[in-house]
Amino acid sequence: MNGATGTQVNTADGGGGGGDPVGVQIQQSRRLPDFLQSVNLKYVKLGYHYLISHLLTLCLIPVMAVILVEVSQMNPDDIRQLWLHLQYNLVSVIICSAVLVFGSTVYIMTRPRPVYLVDYSCYKAPENLKAPYERFMQHSRLTGDFDESSLEFQRKILERSGLGDETYVPEAMHQLPPQPSMQAAREEAEQVMFGALDKLFANTSVKPKKIGVLVVNCSLFNPTPSLSAMIVNKYKLRGNIRSFNLGGMGCSAGVIAVDLAKDMLQVHRNTYAVVVSTENITQNWYFGNKKSMLIPNCLFRVGGSAVLLSNKSVDRRRAKYKLVHAVRTHRGADDKAFRCVYQEQDDTGKTGVSLSKDLMAIAGGALKTNITTLGPLVLPISEQLLFFGSLIIKKIFNKHIKPYIPDFKLAFDHFCIHAGGRAVIDELEKNLQLTQVHVEASRMTLHRFGNTSSSSIWYELAYIEAKGRMKKGNKVWQIAFGSGFKCNSAVWQALRNVKPSADGPWEDCIDRYPVKVVS
Repeated sequence: MNGATGTQVNTADGGGGGGDPVGVQIQQSRRLPDFLQSVNLKYVKLGYHYLISHLLTLCLIPVMAVILVEVSQMNPDDIRQLWLHLQYNLVSVIICSAVLVFGSTVYIMTRPRPVYLVDYSCYKAPENLKAPYERFMQHSRLTGDFDESSLEFQRKILERSGLGDETYVPEAMHQLPPQPSMQAAREEAEQVMFGALDKLFANTSVKPKKIGVLVVNCSLFNPTPSLSAMIVNKYKLRGNIRSFNLGGMGCSAGVIAVDLAKDMLQVHRNTYAVVVSTENITQNWYFGNKKSMLIPNCLFRVGGSAVLLSNKSVDRRRAKYKLVHAVRTHRGADDKAFRCVYQEQDDTGKTGVSLSKDLMAIAGGALKTNITTLGPLVLPISEQLLFFGSLIIKKIFNKHIKPYIPDFKLAFDHFCIHAGGRAVIDELEKNLQLTQVHVEASRMTLHRFGNTSSSSIWYELAYIEAKGRMKKGNKVWQIAFGSGFKCNSAVWQALRNVKPSADGPWEDCIDRYPVKVVS
């Protein structure tokens, strides 16, 4: 799949020299034009979508017009009679007013508090940690842990992965022999988390002491004290902070962490929440020869993000986004789904994460469940009617009729699909009928940074901002998959024309993207 589109135009010159002149014969037809061919059905569909979505408004317009006409025809005597009628029914007026005030008060007190995304940052590793293709393969060979079959397998995976030559691996993996110690893993975690948080606090001018909620997610590295405790210690956060450390929840844990922070912000008033998403590679590199456990070595790379959320109304003016929905799907009750991404030891006792051959099918089932839940929340009424109408027709008349696939492009302006691998992006592009522009952020993030696990959706959002595509009112769908098996979605709405924050991950390379990814 190409990251950038190319157009080739072939022209034939019929003259210019001594060539024969070109003859043109025009035939008139008495038939009416084929409107199915000449009319762009896309606009018919958009018109239908507009009509259904605004049906209530269109019905209210004539009612309002009739009311205005009647009011304009009233004379002073009619107005006096109306006032006398209200005076003689004072009790009814008072009761109705009291009910209205009570209902409004209950609504205001119980409605969900809006959650604002003030800003976020993504960690960018130093140049010396880059792992280009040739260096990766040479290093894998020199470790002496992989046989020729495993080296050839890794080479093929890398060639088809969609990763470029500028992704990063941790310092311990650059050494010969590799040094995957606990201390090295802690250092990797500190560099990523503190690097992202330093930028976040600098860009927002928020003092660490003002943070009331801290949520950290890292699937495979969970030391004691926890990663969240490391952050509390580094930035001297206040003693009554609500801190959480999520482990073992896979690449979709970033959305879970946001959802948890959102729930905490509904309970605790007037405060900030920080969500830190990362993965640790140092102690989770696989040094064996089992093929299904070698794939993560080829795809996962160093990365992390830090997100600042707020429930303060004053922050709406400077916030980038507002959280609209968070939808979570868990398929762990199914044994195949539970084991499709599974940390275990191979026959020689070496630990790694095994990926099942059923992974894509299981991910598709989780996605189907998730969008079935999300659809009614975000899709326009027109799409919902078409979808349910097609299901009824399929049920009654013909079981072989394909159900209508809702057009999520009518609900979202941008898509941040977890950059878990090229196959994941390809399948979602196909099944959701997206264009290359819609999946460009995901493909380019995979190319530039690799699979950074739960933080990848934030690198993708940063890409969209760096390209200047995020406009006020735009809606973004972040969707991620993870072990368990889980599929989670977050929907954000831009509160302004969003510009990239200072020192962003794409700041020095956005002009080079999109690039063509070799098939």
